[in-house]
Amino acid sequence: MLALSSSKTMAFCARHSLRNNCFWSFNRIYMSSSITSEASQGGKGPNTHNKNKEKRYQAAREKRRKFIGMAKAVDRGQFAVTYKPRSDSGKFQSRSGLPDRTKLFTVLGVESSCDDTGAAVVRSDGKILGESLASQQEIHEEWGGVVPGLARDAHASKIDSVIQEALDKSDMTIDDVDAIGVTVGPGLEICLRVGCDAAKDLAVKYNKPFVGVHHLEAHILMARIGEGVNISATSQTHESTRTMDFPFLALLVSGGHCQLMKCYGIGNYSIIGGTMDDSLGEAFDKTARLLGLPVGGGGGPAVEQLAKQGDPDSVELPIPLQRRKDCDFSYAGLKTAVRMAADRIRIERGMEAINDLPFDDKANIAASFQNVAIKHIEQRLKRAMKLCEDEDNIKTLAVVGGVAANQELRSRLDSICQENEWIMHVPPPRLCTDQGAMSAWASVERIMVGSTDVAEIQEVYARYPFSVVS
Repeated sequence: MLALSSSKTMAFCARHSLRNNCFWSFNRIYMSSSITSEASQGGKGPNTHNKNKEKRYQAAREKRRKFIGMAKAVDRGQFAVTYKPRSDSGKFQSRSGLPDRTKLFTVLGVESSCDDTGAAVVRSDGKILGESLASQQEIHEEWGGVVPGLARDAHASKIDSVIQEALDKSDMTIDDVDAIGVTVGPGLEICLRVGCDAAKDLAVKYNKPFVGVHHLEAHILMARIGEGVNISATSQTHESTRTMDFPFLALLVSGGHCQLMKCYGIGNYSIIGGTMDDSLGEAFDKTARLLGLPVGGGGGPAVEQLAKQGDPDSVELPIPLQRRKDCDFSYAGLKTAVRMAADRIRIERGMEAINDLPFDDKANIAASFQNVAIKHIEQRLKRAMKLCEDEDNIKTLAVVGGVAANQELRSRLDSICQENEWIMHVPPPRLCTDQGAMSAWASVERIMVGSTDVAEIQEVYARYPFSVVS
């Protein structure tokens, strides 16, 4: 018999026991309800249930089959809910009112979509007045990735203090802010709900205009904070500046998404490429776990640091989708190729596990993976840039999302832009990752075009694709 010598083993046993108890309890309930149903329906209950279940399964399988080989998270009519801030007539609506936009106003933004709790107060000229971020790195480190239940509990324990700290740092009270915004999707639903409920309660209690922020749009709009383009005042809005105007091409690279899209305006995006399986951030995370790197702060930074010590051409890896001349991505095959290459090196070294490989081998694997992963981005991006030039005369690129903090990626994409006479905008590294300022700034952008939501009825969405705009 194995001794329970560690907390991880004990936790595993507890989960295993709970899973078994839940399984048998579920079966007892299911069998009891089935027998009751059968008795009430003349003995036809279970058969009818099974037939209906089989029909639903077949329908779902056929629906999935239609999208095999296509990019994920793209609205093709298969999603019940999509992000569409404009009305059917194409106009923005202020469903919970607007602050006075003829002068500078402030927004409290809240973010809890994944594993960090963030809040910030941002002024409508882009100045971050105060912010707070509670990291969950230590919580998830031992598990090798984000555990949703633990993340939710950590959000719940920190959300009030994080919001208060952001207000304190900005020398403001909740009465002083002019509006409240919060991320409502996409993300981990149970985590999103913590931040959303807190923001909704404040908006209702203090009668503030409310914005339900789309997480990916928030990443995109962070690239517009700053100076460069003057936006003239109108009878309803004050003068302001942005780093760039619409339209532009955005490359979104994060832990859950990898997309290329034309950005025409707030809530108006046309996706021209997306991942069919893993995102770039997922591929970094899985490579980090394969090599036994610490991933509490994200696998991307860990792989990036290790790759600096390695030879990017030492391990031969295939560049994905060489036969497909489109703008879509795929990282599942590269992930498998990295594992096979690492295992081959392990055998050559006579090691029992990949984690036992010498530092130099791990560094070479990390560098080779990062090199090929970025080459894949470069190839798809060049094709997208050509498409944007030909169709819309777009020559501006925004690189956004958590992986946009990767310095090797930023450097190589900047070289491509310079070679093709494009202008590239990337937020500072700390504003590439999830934090409260992105929710606040996205709310500012929405409010400036006259768009707010109703706090009392706002829901959160694990999947929340951009709506197709005709």
